[in-house]
Amino acid sequence: MEKQLHLNLLPSRPPMAGGFGSSSKMKMGPGRKRDFSPLSWSQYFETMEDVEVENENGKDIFRIYCSGAHGPVLLLLHGGGHSALSWAVFTAVIFSRINCRVVAMDLRAHGDTKVKNPDDLSADTMAKDIGKVVEVLYGENPPPIMIIGHSMGGAIAVHTAAANHVPSLLGLCVIDVVEGTAMDALNSMQNFLRSRPKTFKSLENAIEWSVKSGQIRNMESARVSMGGQVKKCEESTSSPAVSNSIEGIIEEEEEEEVEEESNKKRMKEDNQEIKKESIFTWRVELSKTEKYWEGWFRGLSALFLTCPVPKLLLLAGVDRLDKDLTIGQMQGKFQMQVLPQCGHAVHEDAPEKVADALATFMVRHKFTDFKEGYLCQRP
Repeated sequence: MEKQLHLNLLPSRPPMAGGFGSSSKMKMGPGRKRDFSPLSWSQYFETMEDVEVENENGKDIFRIYCSGAHGPVLLLLHGGGHSALSWAVFTAVIFSRINCRVVAMDLRAHGDTKVKNPDDLSADTMAKDIGKVVEVLYGENPPPIMIIGHSMGGAIAVHTAAANHVPSLLGLCVIDVVEGTAMDALNSMQNFLRSRPKTFKSLENAIEWSVKSGQIRNMESARVSMGGQVKKCEESTSSPAVSNSIEGIIEEEEEEEVEEESNKKRMKEDNQEIKKESIFTWRVELSKTEKYWEGWFRGLSALFLTCPVPKLLLLAGVDRLDKDLTIGQMQGKFQMQVLPQCGHAVHEDAPEKVADALATFMVRHKFTDFKEGYLCQRP
């Protein structure tokens, strides 16, 4: 088994035969075309808002998506290159199971967050961002908060908890990030980033790539979350004007020159079509964040174990467990659950399984209760 880097990019296992994941949404009837059209955030979250945070250099703006008005807050932190939208399907599922509030946040330089210094992706800076957003949202008396982080977001969740940036911290859930595995994979990360498509002709094309490559194995989740990973290229905005000017020139040519100019027009239109096709690119240039990778992951296991709140570790495979965590798990310092047949994006591939594990954990620790309707449906 190859070691994979926990930046929320590399699939941890090849897709299974007959589909990309355990979700029934991936099963298509014979001859039925898959729908790669994007889905809106509003189908999964109740509200979207921008939170302004005062900094030394001015104001930073963090995009958040929220659901619920009562119960403990689930603060959701996404992986590298992704956005809060990677939690969309999970949010709808967990919200149907337990009494809670959800806040999914676009981290610094990701999604639709806009900060004065987007190049600073150090663990310390990103952890402070979390604390500042919580302070703006809830003031001096924040409600009980459970931080849940995936991959890079899991590392930032641990740093945030360890630095006590969230004083009302209730618990900590880390999804598929382990120090040893992540550190082993750092050397191969740049090669992987170079192997990805640099552009996509459409958002649908990007969604299709994410599913067929195994990055996200749940079609529904891919359709809502890929919009947070890619953006329109700025240079494509002038394309229609160029095309119109070419047509104007053609109309004024003499008859004997029309054929030659038509050929030129076709060549330019072909070039224009290529430009139109390559209009989406990645929002985050992850290759430029390399200097921060080690700071995200080194010492993470020990830091995780020292956090004084109840802890849950969800993994896509037992091969990810390093020595410190193996010992800690034997000593009962945290609860662990392995969710097999998932890729690295566990919460996207199997949102129901992750929601079940988290709901059970929170109810067992008396952080909240199952919703009455859901409790009646449980086997």
